[in-house]
Amino acid sequence: MQEVLNVPNTVSFIRLLLIPVFIWLALIGQTAWAGALLGVIGATDWIDGYLARRLDQVTEVGKMLDPIADRLAVAVAVVLGLVIGVVPAWFGWGIIIREAVIGIGAIYGWTHGVKRLDVRWLGKLATLLLYFGVTIFYVADGCDLHWLWWVAIGFGIPGLITYYVVAFAYLGDMRTAIAAARGRDSDQ
Repeated sequence: MQEVLNVPNTVSFIRLLLIPVFIWLALIGQTAWAGALLGVIGATDWIDGYLARRLDQVTEVGKMLDPIADRLAVAVAVVLGLVIGVVPAWFGWGIIIREAVIGIGAIYGWTHGVKRLDVRWLGKLATLLLYFGVTIFYVADGCDLHWLWWVAIGFGIPGLITYYVVAFAYLGDMRTAIAAARGRDSDQ
């Protein structure tokens, strides 16, 4: 139980608990505050991993919680942003389609013996750029500052392009991992 209730995992849990607050703020029309909170959720992404390594508290639970918090926050922000009209359709659907392809690839890999793939630095950069883009779309909407929309685009387009580049790299990693898993299975 102590493995689950350590400092880094608590940070991840708090990040997860902030997602419903984000949803509430966006639904009551406080999109600038929702964007600011999304920024906090995104900006604290590195803290749980850093603390886990620094405090020697890396756990399997933490390895699952951190990416779940990231993916859930981005997914909720994008889908909700599409619903309430904060996020441009081309941008939101670009993220959703990429996530769907990666999700299907992950399920396929898991059913073929792949336990996990290493995170790529470029993937972290893409996620950071998308966090900035989505966050700024919300803030721009709530503050009625149209020039901020262009700042969001400035982060969003490179983030989306990088997200797809990394997706193709991950699919290649998955093919390699499936081949390795098949090799292990044939050796047994």
